[in-house]
Amino acid sequence: MIPDMLRFWAEGSGFAAAAPSLALVFAAAYLLGAVPFGLVITRALGLGDLRKIGSGNIGATNVLRTGHKGAALATLLLDSGKGAIAVLLARAMFGDAAAQVAGLGAFIGHLYPVYLRFRGGKGVATFLGTLLALNPLAGLATCATWLVAALLFRISSLAALVSATSAALWLYLLGQPQMTGLALALAALIIWRHRANIARLINGTEPKITRKP
Repeated sequence: MIPDMLRFWAEGSGFAAAAPSLALVFAAAYLLGAVPFGLVITRALGLGDLRKIGSGNIGATNVLRTGHKGAALATLLLDSGKGAIAVLLARAMFGDAAAQVAGLGAFIGHLYPVYLRFRGGKGVATFLGTLLALNPLAGLATCATWLVAALLFRISSLAALVSATSAALWLYLLGQPQMTGLALALAALIIWRHRANIARLINGTEPKITRKP
């Protein structure tokens, strides 16, 4: 599945000819994206092995299940930050094409980290950080879409799916059609990683966001 999406995105973006040099950018971004900050933070704070808590996911939502809000916030910022940093560094050093490749690399690194035997998170925070760095307006619009969906439906996974699928539309409307291929590829991966959530949404068993007193 992933190789097919990579091929579609590269051909549609016109990056195939530069693939040899961009492969190095992708590899470096992948290694950065693969750093499991949620796992590192919870272990450092003595909160246990995050993979054995709640859903077993390494993202900020599951870190919050430890009861440590600070750890969850730090995970959210670092997971989104690694995508943004990869994009910004690649753009500054090699240009816009490399920025998109770096965003893809960091995102796949988070989903399939070599450090954890390729068992990573669902990628929402890294996706948003990557998008904010690629195009701040589209990133903000996508974040706002997540917020509106979360307030309307009170389901985190549904908000993630709605916002991810909206990103390509926002990029197109904001005059960045050359980035829509990447956005579609990342959204497809987010949908794939949320397939268990989608099954629960269909049968009505997906948990809602709760308001704590």
